[in-house]
Amino acid sequence: MALPPPSYCFVAFPPHTKDGFVIVGKNSARPPEEVQEVVYFAAATHDPGCKVECTYIEIDQASKTHAIALSRPSWLWGAEMGANEHGVFVANEAIVTKEPASETEALLGMDLVRLGLERGATAKEALDVIVSLLEEHGQGGNYYEDGNACHSFQSAYLIVDRKEAWVLETVGKYWAAEKITEGVKCICNQLCLMTKIDAEHPELRGYAESQGWWTTDAEFNFAQVFSQAENHPDGCLGNEILEKQEGHSELRQGLNKQRILFGPFQLKRLWKS
Repeated sequence: MALPPPSYCFVAFPPHTKDGFVIVGKNSARPPEEVQEVVYFAAATHDPGCKVECTYIEIDQASKTHAIALSRPSWLWGAEMGANEHGVFVANEAIVTKEPASETEALLGMDLVRLGLERGATAKEALDVIVSLLEEHGQGGNYYEDGNACHSFQSAYLIVDRKEAWVLETVGKYWAAEKITEGVKCICNQLCLMTKIDAEHPELRGYAESQGWWTTDAEFNFAQVFSQAENHPDGCLGNEILEKQEGHSELRQGLNKQRILFGPFQLKRLWKS
């Protein structure tokens, strides 16, 4: 099973940042020939019973969608990352787990980024939207426009607002999430949640046990249970870099030096309140 190219996204909370800002950022490891665009969609209301056409499938539309700004490959409906009018930021990482990702066309992880932003006014609301739609519609399909081969992946998300962040990692319809309110956090193309889990799919542990990946007499370590051995050898180096930096300028210097992260921006300046 092919591994996704390495990419990273991060969040930093005060006092690791100056002026009390929450700073988030992500790099893109999409194919170099792929067209990337930054797009804005205004808030809207929708008639009852109408549908929305995502990248591969059609689903029920929400009665109201928030204004959003997205960074995305131009050929798909969703996004790699974006933010909405309420100061919620969501970014996606493609990951490989013991559970093979489905090639059947369903919601892409990048579709779920956009759906979470359109329908969630807080980080927790966006998380709830994503896991609800994941349960209802599943995830699957080609992550790339090239139709000659299908590259499907599971998904991890960094979901942030002005008060808190959630790291959400998925394995098919199953998921686990960690809440973060201080310090720094970086996620990449491998599972990083371990034993600190603040929310999870109700059948997550039962599924792991049914597959022979975990027994109830052992501590439940999400990454250990669901990871493949051949994940990226460098791990999430961004965490080590971020923990050594304090302040906005120092964050930029540390990240740019490693050439793995770029473009941090401040949630409080996304929209004027």
